[in-house]
Amino acid sequence: MSSDRETLKADFLARHGYGDTRRQPLGGDASTRSYERLYRGDATFIFMDQPPALETAPCPPGATPDERRALGFNAAYRLAAGRVDAFVAVAGWLRAQGLSAPQVLAAEPALGLAVLEDLGDDLYAKVIAEGGDEPAMYDAAVDALVALHAAEPPAVLEAGGSTWPLLTYDDLALQMAQDLFVEWLPKLKPVTFDAAALADWQALWTPIRARAEAGASVFCHRDYHAENLLWLPGREGPARVGLIDFQDAVVAHPAWDFSMLLHDARRDVSPEIEARGLDRYLAARPDLDRTQFLADYHALGALNVARILGIFARLVTRDGKPRYESFMPRLWRYLDSCLADPALAGLKAWFDAHVPAEARA
Repeated sequence: MSSDRETLKADFLARHGYGDTRRQPLGGDASTRSYERLYRGDATFIFMDQPPALETAPCPPGATPDERRALGFNAAYRLAAGRVDAFVAVAGWLRAQGLSAPQVLAAEPALGLAVLEDLGDDLYAKVIAEGGDEPAMYDAAVDALVALHAAEPPAVLEAGGSTWPLLTYDDLALQMAQDLFVEWLPKLKPVTFDAAALADWQALWTPIRARAEAGASVFCHRDYHAENLLWLPGREGPARVGLIDFQDAVVAHPAWDFSMLLHDARRDVSPEIEARGLDRYLAARPDLDRTQFLADYHALGALNVARILGIFARLVTRDGKPRYESFMPRLWRYLDSCLADPALAGLKAWFDAHVPAEARA
């Protein structure tokens, strides 16, 4: 970190009344953000640092596909580019729905800095690994999605003096997602995709993307999994689920966050937990057609898992983060489960033809 950035951070903390706190760095993630825990007596806070210059621009509302591509990956894929104003606005909206996003205690989005309520360290993945009640915790995570999906997603999120557009996870963003697989897997594994294979790839996904965009109707966290959910058993109902890393939120098909939760790249989610979660959600949403929802869950789940395989291949080959390769066999198992749906036979045949077993290890 440059001394200029460190001075900026120290000045921010002093300006907002946190200059007297003790600072301790926290582990990072796959993004350009960093975090510290601040200590003052028995009180703790989270200090978020997202240097604005490290990301390409986010997507302006109304931008055409060509304009989005010209702006870069974040705009094309409708990512928030780590913007702190996105985090502030989304957090405020989630809290207004009665959900447990961190309270924003101080923020200067132009600097990429914020101080947040500390929701603790009890990530779902950690608590379950230590013997926590996995079924009850996943029930609560499903209930939080039910609550989220009951709210009408606004066009613009507003909170804490920040506004942020809630855009749709549309055809271009979904195409960018699916194509991460064919762009990055060949850099890691012994596969090649010729022009005919790539043409078939596009043709197979096009109707699935159309279903996804047509069904985009709910607020979508977009990264809803056991390392972004915190267990808060002292709270009630859906508020027992602490939410973080939600700044890339979009309007999407309700199956998307279910795939993130139940096709978790970093931990095994059993078929029993998966079935239990889907049954619980559908029981709470009698307005949904069960057969159609499950078909969409399998199709969008396949797209999501292919996307994550591409991201992990990129993290290994471009970013020098080899641990992500160890997660990939789990993803292949999830993909096989999705592709077992007879309606996805064509997609299954594509993977069988173009990605041999040795490339799935």
